[in-house]
Amino acid sequence: MAESEPDRIAALQAEVDQLKEAMASHAVVDQAIGMVVALARVTPDQGWQILKEVSQHTNIKLRHIAELLLIWGRRGDLPDHIRTELEDALDRYGPTRLPGTEGQ
Repeated sequence: MAESEPDRIAALQAEVDQLKEAMASHAVVDQAIGMVVALARVTPDQGWQILKEVSQHTNIKLRHIAELLLIWGRRGDLPDHIRTELEDALDRYGPTRLPGTEGQ
């Protein structure tokens, strides 16, 4: 049976909404990778791997980890368990310390 015009419009709108969400998510992740690259002096591929590792070790979606890193960049707030996992991941790629963690 052929799809009705309203059904087709609704399906296309849902697809557009999904694409918008994917683009926004991609932008957040790219910005967080850029932060990791700048702070840790790693390659973009390593920055991606670091975000993935933090996401996997904390069982938090990668997009949410990226959002938390961007908030941390603006406010300086990063939950301790995420900071620890981030430092551990960074240590696997070099002896980098996050700003504000000297002596911890």
